[in-house]
Amino acid sequence: MGYTSQGYPFISLTTQSTAIGAYLCFYAGKVTGADRTLKRNARDRIYNILYTKENAQELAAHLYYKDCLSLARKQTAADSPGAWVRPEGMKVAPDRRRWNGWEDRVLLRLNNDAAAAKELGRTEKSCYIRLWRLRTGQVPMPSDQ
Repeated sequence: MGYTSQGYPFISLTTQSTAIGAYLCFYAGKVTGADRTLKRNARDRIYNILYTKENAQELAAHLYYKDCLSLARKQTAADSPGAWVRPEGMKVAPDRRRWNGWEDRVLLRLNNDAAAAKELGRTEKSCYIRLWRLRTGQVPMPSDQ
């Protein structure tokens, strides 16, 4: 819990446990609405789950509520992000749109970034990247359902 080098509040958890990581993602999703995909990092094969800005503020306030049982230094760190205010003009990133099996099938059938982008209501770049990931096996091929 603290601030990034750019001065944004953050709260993170590093764990080897899939159960703990999955529960944090579920719990934080209920509290903040932020959706996280649980994925181990390449170097250590552990999970590094990070929440920043308003999501970090909400989660810290929820976990370290007034008079909760906690270490004093953790309570102080949890209270600190509450003072952060998004700078004027800083945009809020839109929610990411996950790919569905039917969209993958359309993309593979059309085999054309521009045509798929029009039909799926996505950018050509996102269609290009997804098609490349499907072809190289970085994401699984959609099932035939």
